[in-house]
Amino acid sequence: MKEAKLIEDAYENRNLLSDDKVKKAVLKSIADLNEGRIRVAVKKNFEEWEVQLWVKKAILLYFGLAPMRDFSSGDLKYYDRIPLRTNHEESGIRVVPPAVCRYGAHIEKGAILMPSYVNIGAYVGKGSMVDTWATVGSCAQVGKFVHLSGGVGLGGVLEPPQAQPVIIEDHAFLGSRAIVVEGVQVGEGAVLGANVVLTASTPIIDVSQTKETIYKGEVPPFSVVIPGSRPKQFPAGEYMTPAALIIGKRKASTDKKTSLEQSLRDFEVSV
Repeated sequence: MKEAKLIEDAYENRNLLSDDKVKKAVLKSIADLNEGRIRVAVKKNFEEWEVQLWVKKAILLYFGLAPMRDFSSGDLKYYDRIPLRTNHEESGIRVVPPAVCRYGAHIEKGAILMPSYVNIGAYVGKGSMVDTWATVGSCAQVGKFVHLSGGVGLGGVLEPPQAQPVIIEDHAFLGSRAIVVEGVQVGEGAVLGANVVLTASTPIIDVSQTKETIYKGEVPPFSVVIPGSRPKQFPAGEYMTPAALIIGKRKASTDKKTSLEQSLRDFEVSV
C-alpha cells in the first residue's frame, strides 16, 4: 500500500509529517482501522499471527497530528486528541452506558460493549461480549464470540511497534478479573478462570498429564486454565511465585457454548 511507505518514512523522519500526503496517509490509515479495512495483526495461513508494523506506526504518528480538543458523548465531556466512536447503530453493535470506544478501534457487527473501555487500534470480533469494567488495550485483538467477563484486562502493546499485541482467538472465555498482557496469545476456545494473570514470563504449566509441559506467552487452543503458583528459591528462602495451570481441554468437536458450560462444570473453574 502506498500509505504504508509514506508512514514508514515519516516514522523515521518526523519532519515529513508536515507533508500533506503523509498527513492524509496517516488519517486514512486510522479511518481504515476504525472501519476494519486494516488490522494491527493478521493471521497468516491460518497459523501464525503477523504484526503489521506500519499500522502501529500510523497510530503513533496520529497522536502527533491530532490536536487536543473538547468533544462530548451524550452528557459526558472529554478533552483529548482522539474522539470516540459514535456510529454504533449503523455498525450494528450494542453499547451500554458508559462504555467508551475510541476512534480507530473496530467493533464488528453483533458485538456487545457493556460499561467498558476499548482503545485505539483494538479489534473486537462479531458476537463477542466485553463485559462490565473490562478493558481492551490499544492494539489488542479479540476474536469472534469471545466473552471477556467483568473486570478483565487486556493490556495494550503499542510500543515498540514490532511487539505482538495481546491476541484472544475465537470462542475463548476469560473469567472475572483475568489479566492478559505483554503480547500473550490465548488460543481458540481456551477458558481462563477468574483471576488468572498471564504475562510474557508467566509459566503456563499443563498439569493434565503425568508429565508437565510448560508454555510461555501462549495458551494452547481449548485449554482450561486456573491460577497457580510454583516454588522458587531466593536468598531469603523459598517462596511461591505466580503461575497458571492448564488442568484440561475443552472438546473442540462439541457445540461451543455447550462445551464451555461443560468445561466449567467438569473442572470446577471459577468465572
